[in-house]
Amino acid sequence: MKRTISVLVEKDAGGLVRIVSLLTRRRFQIESITMAACERKCYERITIIVINQSDGSDAASQLTKQIRKLVNVVNVKDITYLPLVQRELLLIKLQVDLMERTEILNLAQVFRFKIIDMTDSTLIIEITADPGKIVALHKVLEKYTILQLSRTGEIALTRESSVNTSSLREYPEFEVNTVIGKNYNKNIEDLFFTGL
Repeated sequence: MKRTISVLVEKDAGGLVRIVSLLTRRRFQIESITMAACERKCYERITIIVINQSDGSDAASQLTKQIRKLVNVVNVKDITYLPLVQRELLLIKLQVDLMERTEILNLAQVFRFKIIDMTDSTLIIEITADPGKIVALHKVLEKYTILQLSRTGEIALTRESSVNTSSLREYPEFEVNTVIGKNYNKNIEDLFFTGL
């Protein structure tokens, strides 16, 4: 099961290494890990997306307890099921011909990405969005020749508004029957990517 863990640490050269060592010893697969300055001086926020390889249901709570014991860790929270704002940055360099360039320019209106570099035969696309939209764009662009691709990994903050859409994406078989006063029977991914 995929988990999102937020860790607040004091700035320390070995802090990230200790956390990564703990995750690998406990057999958690790291999907992404981001570390950057935060709202407090001399502290950094680490957002970790891990996949639990063990069958234990309380493995995530054990993990947060063990991270909390590490030197320089100020706060740890498993925010997987909390209302979140999640973002990720994706850069893709594509090899394109004239017709493909026109198709991609049309896609820019749908996915709201930026074209940040263009030559006769290449485009570089930048998009900052929630992880679901990043995956959807990547799947659409797979039919083109991808020369290079780089993803930053997810960052996340808990929402104060208590609106949560990310936890629904964890269940692709989940169906929604009522949306905006109309009856629909669609896969939840269709709702996220068609703009309903």
